Amino acid sequence: MTTAPGMRDLAHRLLTYEAGAGEASEPAESPTLRVYEKLRQSLGEFVGVAGFHSLASRALALAKPEAPSLNTAQVSGDGALQGLSEIEAQIDLNKDPIDEEGIILIARLLGLLRIFLGEALTLSLLRNVWPGEAFDDRNAGNGRKA
Repeated sequence: MTTAPGMRDLAHRLLTYEAGAGEASEPAESPTLRVYEKLRQSLGEFVGVAGFHSLASRALALAKPEAPSLNTAQVSGDGALQGLSEIEAQIDLNKDPIDEEGIILIARLLGLLRIFLGEALTLSLLRNVWPGEAFDDRNAGNGRKA
């Protein structure tokens, strides 16, 4: 089972945004970790630490078959992602800071959010974390942003 194309696109947009935002601030942290941590903070307030831990653990389990390099990654009790830094150290981040493993992991997490919270609430939560970003471009044809 692969990630849904819509979730992959959304994950890629978030990672691209964070890759650009991170250039000036803190280049040591990968875009994947920045997106993950922002989701953890925002969703932790909404679903609690245990709820986020469950979602993140399931997302990681779903992502591992598609990205076997994630096998060493783990979700800690507080929901933090551990082991991703070691994986990304093996990837040449100077070449492209957005790696396929990160896209897969974030897409899986977003997909679970959409399943459990619904599309509207998921997009609303994302807009709270990344204000000003267009997460739903279905209305782009009529000149409006959702």
